[in-house]
Amino acid sequence: MRVRLLTVAIWLASNCVYAQEIATTPERTTADAPPPAWSFLATGFWNMPRQEGSYGSGIFAADHGQLHLEARVNYEAIHAQSGFVGWSFSGGETFQYKVTPIVGFVAGSAHGPIAGMEASLAVGKFDYYIEAEYLPGTGTTTPYTYAWNELAYRPVPWLRFGFVAQRTRIYGGEREFQRGGLLQLTFGKVTGSVYWFNPKSQEQVVIAALTVAF
Repeated sequence: MRVRLLTVAIWLASNCVYAQEIATTPERTTADAPPPAWSFLATGFWNMPRQEGSYGSGIFAADHGQLHLEARVNYEAIHAQSGFVGWSFSGGETFQYKVTPIVGFVAGSAHGPIAGMEASLAVGKFDYYIEAEYLPGTGTTTPYTYAWNELAYRPVPWLRFGFVAQRTRIYGGEREFQRGGLLQLTFGKVTGSVYWFNPKSQEQVVIAALTVAF
């Protein structure tokens, strides 16, 4: 679903959009050590379906230790807004992992409670990121499971590329599952991303994203 659109990767962050690099939570060295500082990640997306109108969407995430907070706009649906709270678990050395179960609520053109998960795994210069959420049916909203996956390679710290797939009903016509490629460039705390879904189809979708960490 959208690093929708954004792990941000982000997540990904960070990954990104959404398969961002995994960082383990530092251990306290003394009993009175100060709590970890807040970290923030803001991602803006410009979604360009070939057969539909372009539109913007966004994700804002805040982390404090294991606590994860997230807000999204035009992610589950156009003219929908959602908010989440989650708790992160991370660790590993050769295999570095991070898993964040989340729960929240979406309002607007789609509405109802949401349960989901964001997870990433890194081995050397390879990484995998998955983001999934389930929206149960409420009133005029039908049940649906959204998903966003990235499998990527990072030869140098500022370059990441690979494959991306998503399951969404926000666009794409009759095509429920979409696959394509991704390219990310990182300069300091800013990451630019391009996702190209269904490259050989008339239902192509290009997504440009800009992520800022602070």
